[in-house]
Amino acid sequence: MSVMWQMVYTVHMSKALLKITGIPVVVASLCCVSPIIVVLFGIGSVSVASSLADTLYGEYKWVFRMAGLVALAISVILYLRRTKGICTMDQARKRRNEIINIIAMSVAVAVVGYIVFLYVIVHYIGVFLSLWE
Repeated sequence: MSVMWQMVYTVHMSKALLKITGIPVVVASLCCVSPIIVVLFGIGSVSVASSLADTLYGEYKWVFRMAGLVALAISVILYLRRTKGICTMDQARKRRNEIINIIAMSVAVAVVGYIVFLYVIVHYIGVFLSLWE
């Protein structure tokens, strides 16, 4: 494979990974995004949102993480079926290495995306809104 085609494949796969992991990362981060939405839309005060953040992140963060993991699994399955055309078990056996690579890359990108989104972006938005310190 020439260098040009490798670059094109890398860019295509990067875009595909962002499509696969985008929504699951947001779903897993809803424990801390929800209080920000409450404040920004004027549904509740900063103190209500802060209390909501403490409750959701403190007691229910694993529920949101599991929901994000389920969303990631659904996203990968839909990607493999719709984009890659892998619909039967025979096709899956023939393309096993490709499927394993896509799953491994998706999980890695999702974990990094979750950490960056939740602990950097959402954190600083919450600090700016005085939801947490």
